[in-house]
Amino acid sequence: MGRANGHSKADEQELDAQHELPPSDDRGEVVGAGQQNSAAAAAKAEAGLRDVELDKLRIERDTLLDRLARLQAEFENARKRTAREQQEFRDFALAEAMRALLPVVDSFERALSAGMTEKSEFRGGVELIYKQLQDALAKLGLRPIAARGELFDPRLHEAVEAVDTAEVRDHEVIDELQRGYKLKDRLLRPAMVRVARNPQR
Repeated sequence: MGRANGHSKADEQELDAQHELPPSDDRGEVVGAGQQNSAAAAAKAEAGLRDVELDKLRIERDTLLDRLARLQAEFENARKRTAREQQEFRDFALAEAMRALLPVVDSFERALSAGMTEKSEFRGGVELIYKQLQDALAKLGLRPIAARGELFDPRLHEAVEAVDTAEVRDHEVIDELQRGYKLKDRLLRPAMVRVARNPQR
């Protein structure tokens, strides 16, 4: 039982295994072991080339990102430098305009302190104009420097005369000949003053 023409089914299976066909490629051609190895090597080489190309692209991307960051930093620095220069120019122009107006302020102060002692509509008008001028200059950052009664400060005061006196402290400002001004935090004109000289106090 199980025999046909003198061969068993086991013998037929052995024959089929011995005569099994080798694998073929995509075109249906038979591929040997050597060809299989070379195909795997080619695939590996192609994958290696892809990795190299990918590494090159990563390096190029990193280089471009670095250049972009540098350009952005340079642009930001240039923008800040331009803004600073513009502000410095505005401050310089404002300081020059203020210096040109200070003699006008001085003339107002002399007129109000000397020639017009009586109360009149004219004096009231001049005082009003002077106050408007002071307010406008104060909005632009002009501030008078305190002088009379203060101790002499060489950064803010310019001593015109030293007066010997025993009535006040040594180095105290006893008289202001010309008012000094600061523009914001910057000295625009020092106050011209007389200073007491009193070594005992």
